[in-house]
Amino acid sequence: MTTLVTGIGLVGTSFARCALQRGEPVVFLDLQSRDEYLRARLGPIAADVPTVKADIRDLSAVTTAMREHKVETVVHTAGLIGDSVSRPLYTGLEVNVTGTINVLEAVRLARVRRLVHVSSFAVYDRRRARGAPITEDAPRGPGRAYGNSKVIKELAAESYQKEFGFELAILRPANAYGYGHFEGGSFGSKIQALLEAGLAGQTAFVKQEHTMDFEYVYDLDVGRAVDLAATVDLPDKPVFNIGTGTITSFDDLVAAARRIVGDLKVQVIPGAPPAVSAGDPLDLSHTEAGLGWKPTFDMEAGLSHYAYELRGRAG
Repeated sequence: MTTLVTGIGLVGTSFARCALQRGEPVVFLDLQSRDEYLRARLGPIAADVPTVKADIRDLSAVTTAMREHKVETVVHTAGLIGDSVSRPLYTGLEVNVTGTINVLEAVRLARVRRLVHVSSFAVYDRRRARGAPITEDAPRGPGRAYGNSKVIKELAAESYQKEFGFELAILRPANAYGYGHFEGGSFGSKIQALLEAGLAGQTAFVKQEHTMDFEYVYDLDVGRAVDLAATVDLPDKPVFNIGTGTITSFDDLVAAARRIVGDLKVQVIPGAPPAVSAGDPLDLSHTEAGLGWKPTFDMEAGLSHYAYELRGRAG
């Protein structure tokens, strides 16, 4: 069984680690080759992992990749994230929405058995979902371009699954962090900035808009969740929150980083206040029951392992 992963980023490579450890072939599809990043994430085995250089907006190229590699499972992570979706909006929606529809059509044409669609906790409308941990049935449609594009992608995937019958799992991770998450431009990029500055004895500079209270989840936990979604028998409701169930304030994040790297100096760059905030945590009970998954890294354990990886890469 071969799995095609769209997008060479944090979540896709975290899943690939799990799949390769099981001995399952993996092929990446990305607009860029990202050879150095793949080597950093996968180690020497990266040289044996093929990459198809293609745009998800090119239906023919995506379909050909699935057919030529005899793909049985697709893990869809490719797309623009955060504010990049609205800069400009036309391109953001073209990549995220049209690109996803192309992936879905290619899944149909290539007769792929299962699609794991990596969505986001950004789909939730936190203006209406308040007062308790957020379940997978909470209202969708946050109003911001990125979250709305994620909702549209989910709806398209659900429509294709209902019409054509392939297996579908949808994952909604909290803000994933780990080495290289900034490849796509994430709010979580500040975490790497904090750790790298602390390890180097320098000052970390963080934009004020990135000082929100947020729910974070370590990339190794997300990769394991994707791997389960790609391999286990799925329940009737195959939509899963992936997080820790804990909201971390910016001050608590900095304090945890200081416990790991020592005397960390942080300077907040004045600007716009945070435009998003997690509010209530994710409810993980359905994920634990349906996937057999729960997080193994809390914030401090994740930061500790992350810092260990950064130290190793620094030599």
